[in-house]
Amino acid sequence: MSARIAEVTGRYLYLDVQGVEYRVYFEEAGEGIPVVLQHTAGCDARQWRHLLEDPDFTSRYRLIAPDLPFHGRSLPPESQEWWTEEYSLRQDFFLAFHVALVEALGLERPVYAGCSMGGHLAPDLALYHPGLYKAAIGIEAALNSHGVERILPWLHHPRINNDSKPALMHTMCAPQSPERYKRETTFVYSQGAPAVFKGDLNYYLVEHDLTEDAKKIDTSQTALYVLNGEYDWSAPPMAGAALAAEVDGATATAMQEVGHFAMSENPEVFKKYFLPILEQAAAR
Repeated sequence: MSARIAEVTGRYLYLDVQGVEYRVYFEEAGEGIPVVLQHTAGCDARQWRHLLEDPDFTSRYRLIAPDLPFHGRSLPPESQEWWTEEYSLRQDFFLAFHVALVEALGLERPVYAGCSMGGHLAPDLALYHPGLYKAAIGIEAALNSHGVERILPWLHHPRINNDSKPALMHTMCAPQSPERYKRETTFVYSQGAPAVFKGDLNYYLVEHDLTEDAKKIDTSQTALYVLNGEYDWSAPPMAGAALAAEVDGATATAMQEVGHFAMSENPEVFKKYFLPILEQAAAR
């Protein structure tokens, strides 16, 4: 079999976020309207590899997929004694990271798309930074994900094997998704720093809550699209519909035959839903 080259470029960006410099790794592919892709909690941008190698996306869009600091190839900051405190992702940092990224790369009215914790960030960006993105696409987004915070202590515990994390993620995939892609999704999850998944869930399970404020989102500034997988027990379609119902002008789409990680567990099915939404978002 002959070798193939994927036209994906990996780069490092020295990015100042809230007064601290982070060496941020990101991959990009394609040309056209910029689209920033945010990975899920405890993982990294490898989840977006199928889009980055698909000419149906790269022929029209400049896809940019960063690893959040402490994730993947974005190491902790050199200037901080980060090992002296417990890692915890805060909403204000998450928002500030994306503001800094857009400004540093000189992106003008890009589109944002994120999944899971990245999905929650879509409406938060629309609310707190209207107009930064022309559109925000929340994949597996919801008003909040409260109710299971009690599991947090067990997600980084000496009596709990690190295999429990990818095993839990496997239960969030759809039975119809190809087994090779479900296994790839959980394989990538198994490589994250053990404390990071738990720390990310501080934002996902605790801080993100738009129950009272979703109605304040102005979709004339940042359009909001919500997509939820049929088999996602963490943020099912009813949760996405409840979010969209609170936001004037937002839309909700239920994706059939996929779970929480649609873009990596079943990229062909995800593409059928995501590409038309992306076209609508980019046309604004």
